[in-house]
Amino acid sequence: MLFKKNLFEMAINLAKSQHLDSDGLAQIFMQYGDHLYSKGNHDGAVQQYIRTIGRLEPSYVIRKFLDAQRIHNLTAYLQTLHRQSLANADHTTLLLNCYTKLKDSSKLEEFIKTKSESEVHFDVETAIKVLRQAGYYSHALYLAENHAHHEWYLKIQLEDIKNYQEALQYIGKLPFEQAESNMKRYGKILMHHIPEQTTQLLKGLCTDYRPSPEGWGDREAPCFRANSEEFIPIFANNPRELKAFLEHMSEVQPDSPQGIYDTLLELRLQNWAHEKDPQAKEKLHAEAISLLKSGRFCDVFDKALVLCQMHDFQDGVLYLYEQGKLFQQIMHYHMQHEQYRQVIAVCERHGEQDPSLWEQALSYFARKEEDCKEYVAAVLKHIENKNLMPPLLVVQTLAHNSTATLSIIRDYLVQKLQKQSQQIAQDELRVRRYREETTRIRQEIQELKSSPKIFQKTKCSICNSALELPSVHFLCGHSFHQHCFESYSESDADCPTCLPENRKVMDMIRAQEQKRDLHDQFQHQLKCSNDSFSVIADYFGRGVFNKLTLLTDPPTSRLTPSLEAGLQRDLLMHSRRGT
Repeated sequence: MLFKKNLFEMAINLAKSQHLDSDGLAQIFMQYGDHLYSKGNHDGAVQQYIRTIGRLEPSYVIRKFLDAQRIHNLTAYLQTLHRQSLANADHTTLLLNCYTKLKDSSKLEEFIKTKSESEVHFDVETAIKVLRQAGYYSHALYLAENHAHHEWYLKIQLEDIKNYQEALQYIGKLPFEQAESNMKRYGKILMHHIPEQTTQLLKGLCTDYRPSPEGWGDREAPCFRANSEEFIPIFANNPRELKAFLEHMSEVQPDSPQGIYDTLLELRLQNWAHEKDPQAKEKLHAEAISLLKSGRFCDVFDKALVLCQMHDFQDGVLYLYEQGKLFQQIMHYHMQHEQYRQVIAVCERHGEQDPSLWEQALSYFARKEEDCKEYVAAVLKHIENKNLMPPLLVVQTLAHNSTATLSIIRDYLVQKLQKQSQQIAQDELRVRRYREETTRIRQEIQELKSSPKIFQKTKCSICNSALELPSVHFLCGHSFHQHCFESYSESDADCPTCLPENRKVMDMIRAQEQKRDLHDQFQHQLKCSNDSFSVIADYFGRGVFNKLTLLTDPPTSRLTPSLEAGLQRDLLMHSRRGT
């Protein structure tokens, strides 16, 4: 009845006196608000709708006040909704839009500038988005900074306000992980506008980073280091700052990633290649060589070599060739540039490690039609001293040069022939001595087989005491007391004094027998040796090509096995004694 007569105040009082529940009261407030709204009393209607908060769906009320002329009423309702912490992100967006439409900065500041997190009745990120979209950058920055929304703060500073200095200082206040991630994200923008300050922050971030005293990071926490190699792309258009950063990292942190040194080398080579001033170019040349000699490119030798070749840095190329023991490439480089003295110098410096360099040098000078007698003579002298090439091959090599005459190699051939004559004389003398020794040994063997042996020893060969019976005598001439012989001998058939030397000879003979059939080894030595004849003669001496015999065939083949074995031992002992 009261509703029909629009006596809502009386209905409310009656409901309260009868202790009607909150849902029932909310229903009355809603009907009262609808009545006032239909009468055009929007202010009164909002006050009734506010009393339904928590029971009535907010969208029911909001839809009634979306008209621009009723924005004050909507603002009042939304404020109350936020104060009771019943607002969602859409309500926050709507309330902030109301403030911005009304240009009510005081209310806006009062809404966002709360003293503590517990007083915040809205979604901060949503508020930042709305304020940024509406152009209230200072308010958005306030929210982002006070509520630690670092990404939003930097976005607004860099993308909207363009305050790069403030953004960089703000990054310097952040904890290590967030400072690192934000520098990777915004580093290029900051480097473009404030390169020096950005470089300084990156130096600190990659060495021992600590946040600024007024920042969010814990200054007592252990220091962290970012991977400096990951920040190199930031310096894409700032070579001067890049050089300063790389040199700082290589000095302060010698164990920096390899990419730091690779980029620094490339940068120095680029500067060297484009520099026009001779003094500055010489300084850059020294810096590049110093970096190459730092030992940081042992594992990336190929990469450093490619960089030097790309920038035509020949001194670096030659240094890397030498470090990599690429002597053939060094020789080829000097040959291409017709640097005759350097060709000789390379041979002298590396010829011990690679003797073929001298042969290449001789072939190179032999192909030159100009006068190279001085260099040919130097090469021939070394070839002669080291016996690197046969004389015939030397003559054939120099025959390709139309300007070369016999006078160039006359001294070489004369000395070579003299040495060979001396060697032949020595060999003939040695052969004659061996033949005489062989004849003497054969005579001794014949005497042992056909004549009696008189033992005239008066002292024991072991104890050096006077010889007494019973005694033991050997054909080699040693005599022993029987008890001394039994104490020291290893077998009854071997002389204890001669046994060690005989055993060595027998071991050598066995080793030769084992190596006789090593065909692959023989072929390899034959191929690698400078003197093939010596290798063949050595294998002939080992008995590779004939059956091994210890003595010449006896005149009669009717010797007993024991006598034949004894004669073999005698021959062996006499051979060792004669040697």
